[in-house]
Amino acid sequence: MEHINRPYQPIENYGIIGNLKTVALVGLNGSVDFMSFPRFDSPTIFAAMLDEHIGGFFSVEPVMGEYKSKQMYIPGTAVLLTRFFSDDGIAEITDYMPMSEDKTSSSSAIIRKIKTIRGTIKYKMKCAPRFDYARAEHLAEITDHQVIFSPQHDGNARLRLIADVPLQLEGQDAFAEFTQSESEKEVYIVLESVERGEESVFESIEHYAQHTYRETINDWRRWIKKSTYKGRYSETIFRSAITLKLLTSCQFGSVIAAATFSLPETIGGNRNWDYRFTWTRDAAFTMYAFLRLGMYDEATDFLTWILDLCKEQKLQLIYEVDGNTDLVEQELDHLDGYMGSKPVRIGNAAKDQLQIDIYGELIDTIYIYNKSYKPITYEFWSAICGMVESVMDKWKQPDHGIWEIRGETREFLHTRLMCWVAMDRAIKIAEHRSFPYDVSCWTGVRNEIYKDIYHNFWNEQVGAWVQYKGADVVDASVLLMPLTHFIAPQEPRWISTMEVVDQQLRLDVLIYRYKSTDVDVDGLDGEEGTFTMCSFWYIEALAKSGQVDRAVENFEKMMGYANHLGLFSEELGKKGEHLGNFPQAFTHLALISAAMELDKQISRL
Repeated sequence: MEHINRPYQPIENYGIIGNLKTVALVGLNGSVDFMSFPRFDSPTIFAAMLDEHIGGFFSVEPVMGEYKSKQMYIPGTAVLLTRFFSDDGIAEITDYMPMSEDKTSSSSAIIRKIKTIRGTIKYKMKCAPRFDYARAEHLAEITDHQVIFSPQHDGNARLRLIADVPLQLEGQDAFAEFTQSESEKEVYIVLESVERGEESVFESIEHYAQHTYRETINDWRRWIKKSTYKGRYSETIFRSAITLKLLTSCQFGSVIAAATFSLPETIGGNRNWDYRFTWTRDAAFTMYAFLRLGMYDEATDFLTWILDLCKEQKLQLIYEVDGNTDLVEQELDHLDGYMGSKPVRIGNAAKDQLQIDIYGELIDTIYIYNKSYKPITYEFWSAICGMVESVMDKWKQPDHGIWEIRGETREFLHTRLMCWVAMDRAIKIAEHRSFPYDVSCWTGVRNEIYKDIYHNFWNEQVGAWVQYKGADVVDASVLLMPLTHFIAPQEPRWISTMEVVDQQLRLDVLIYRYKSTDVDVDGLDGEEGTFTMCSFWYIEALAKSGQVDRAVENFEKMMGYANHLGLFSEELGKKGEHLGNFPQAFTHLALISAAMELDKQISRL
């Protein structure tokens, strides 16, 4: 397999495009350096982010003197513009993926529209796919102004590159060189991808040039108009909402935790995980955000999907996009990893962990759905009753917790809190709908859990509710106590807990999830960055406690850590660099929740 040097870009240098089946990351240098196909959780065809030599990429770059590049989204859309500025001229590349109404088709297309805004500019294009995580050789054939890429193994993925400029082969990769003046029309280069046997869906270059650009913009704007949010942070919130939508499967209704896998939590470290799956917890929180924005279709699709899965088996922690749970964790030794950060992992062994908190996040979302949008069916209520039974059976057990600890299981505060949420919200649904339930049993368990948290997770010497029973440190997930209405934000014990969070976990406006250097806690060595979603939890907790001015200032500072497109990865490093998988759903939904709480509190002043 040919080695090609493609220097690593900072993680924050990328924008995301997608079609609700898969996504691609486009760098400020005009290169598509990450894409799984045909689904979010499929093997990659481009993975230069994880190996600059053999990962694969699809680049279009102007040949100019020293230039500066900038990116922006067309407002209210996921249509990305990358612009190059130099003394020689201005070049513009527009990247987007049309959304198909056929939810069952595997077809995808990356459309790259090249336009010279000023001057006469030469462009170079190179399409170097590397199938199956760069493990499979492929054959490239050029005929009739197109290049067909076919993997030489049993994989179904096939790619077709078409353009309205001449294409050539260089080994098994395609390239093109062309010159365009500002007076000339746009050049279109399209990479279509289908599974074998579906070649009939291939379209002409004229079709893409004439019928997809405006339609894709309109599709996104029609979607964002469904939101009922009219507050002061609309631009920020809608960018995060579009990002969450990009991570949502139109076919299944599931939503992945992040677009990528194995981007490191610290450069050179080994905390490198695959986030291209649906975590029940993350997805439930995402639907909570959609519900608050009035995006009811997404919540309906997800809850229908999860209910169907619960009919077949008990609720699972992690699912593939289609609901399967066979996501075995393995290491790809042939890939160098982002900036040498190994191992590169696919799959996720956390699927076999016990994480009892997932019932709370899911039932809380169902509670909001039932209350603010549409009454759930009795069939759905029966499924909730099964979840409640699981909570009552398991709530006293130690587990791996929200952070998926790979060390010793413990009685984590967050897990216990979410068990209380599960019981509390289930009772509220039953009372609201007059559903049958065992009143004395359910309320008894809810009250027992409450007392257990209030008394047994409180550490008088520390002055806070701590990470797990017997701990002397706090965990950022404690910030969810007032957010879930477990405790009033004016409660003296809560005020004291916030002070300890400040002392132990806060770095200006950034929050660590816990002291990661304590190997005894998570079973892993190495450091990690601050957890961005925890910073937004902190901001929301400040707002709820009445510290609105401080919360607003922190929020505005946090937005300064977003990349140039308003996107966030999972973590931030000491120099403000983005770390971990990108973009991350949990961060963006926490941003939405914090912004909406700020909006509410400011309106009360």
